[in-house]
Amino acid sequence: MSENTVGNWRGLLAEAHDALRRTVAAVGPDGWNLPTPCEKWSVTQVLQHATGDQIAFAAAITGGAWPSEDPFAPSGRLDGDPVAYLARALETSAAAWAGVGDGDEGVPTPLPHGPLPAWLAGGACALDAAVHAWDIAVATGQPSPLSEEAARSLMTVAAAVVEPLRAYGAYAPALDAGPEAGEAAALLSYLGRCPTWTPAG
Repeated sequence: MSENTVGNWRGLLAEAHDALRRTVAAVGPDGWNLPTPCEKWSVTQVLQHATGDQIAFAAAITGGAWPSEDPFAPSGRLDGDPVAYLARALETSAAAWAGVGDGDEGVPTPLPHGPLPAWLAGGACALDAAVHAWDIAVATGQPSPLSEEAARSLMTVAAAVVEPLRAYGAYAPALDAGPEAGEAAALLSYLGRCPTWTPAG
């Protein structure tokens, strides 16, 4: 567990939320049905999944409403403005995390792991937002929103939570990033994503 991750999980979560927000806001009107690194899911479906995950983390913490749609079976149909749709979920998530203490060792989560220390629970929420921001960015021709510094911290989180989640289909098997891979490429490969993925394959 790195000191950087422990001390900055709130900043890491805010950065991931902002990356997802900016990426979604930059999707053009013809971008919502494009394919993504999430096999068989469109940009709209990834947005629905990412939004549902943020709501689920908030619901676990506060006892509030859970997502109205299964995040793992997104319909691909979205009524209304996607940016506003995401904004509501991120506001709900941020408000829930604001009530969590930095030293809380048992933060409820929607993960099969159950309650986790605050740094790890918040980091897992950040990991979800950050990787789906990347999915949407590369699907729609945007620059990667994943910084090397954030990826380094998120890798600490991923190493602690991802393996059990693969059995649930949340992450694909890890890929070999190679010895020269940077922090972001190493993280994406560990999460089962090809860092050089493009819509063309």
